[in-house]
Amino acid sequence: MQFDLLLKGGRLIDPASGIDARRDLAIANGRIAAIDADIPFERAARVIDATGSIVAPGLIDLHSHVYWGGTSLGVDADRLAAKSGTTTFIDAGSAGAGNFLGFRRHVIERSKVRILAYVNISFAGIFGFSQTVSVGECSDLRLCEPRETVAAVREHADVVVGVKVRSGRHAGGSSGIAPVDLALEAADQACLPLMAHIDEPPPGRSE
Repeated sequence: MQFDLLLKGGRLIDPASGIDARRDLAIANGRIAAIDADIPFERAARVIDATGSIVAPGLIDLHSHVYWGGTSLGVDADRLAAKSGTTTFIDAGSAGAGNFLGFRRHVIERSKVRILAYVNISFAGIFGFSQTVSVGECSDLRLCEPRETVAAVREHADVVVGVKVRSGRHAGGSSGIAPVDLALEAADQACLPLMAHIDEPPPGRSE
């Protein structure tokens, strides 16, 4: 069998099959066609010398912020993917109900890599975060409306994996534990997980 591409001499790490060893990997018609200790160069139309490199399934970044251009801390997922081997990014609440559609239309749908996301309990998402500006998205509880969050989750159910909240002095100001309770209410209604970022000092029930 002839192959389209041969990755030769790399360290193959495949948790699914328990492989962590030097192996050659061949691809045909867009699929992995062979894995062996030594596949001849002549059997492939193109050969890449992977000596000294890791060959692995696409990585999943479980906590990223990829609303690039839409929030102050977003990165370009496609550019980062090319350097990191990441093929799926889980955005950890960059956008809320008020701007999730923009995040979807301008980033998620245009990206070459897969992006899934948590919806921030704050209607505006993470909007004021830089070296000189720090405005917590949960510092005004009027922004934290579970009904709006649940509606956004349901509207974008094919790309949403949960609800996100950041709570503490930086993200929540004097709002204490309230943003967590509101986010938990939204997550329960949506039957999805809640991701909580607790900053310093952490809020507590004693507040």
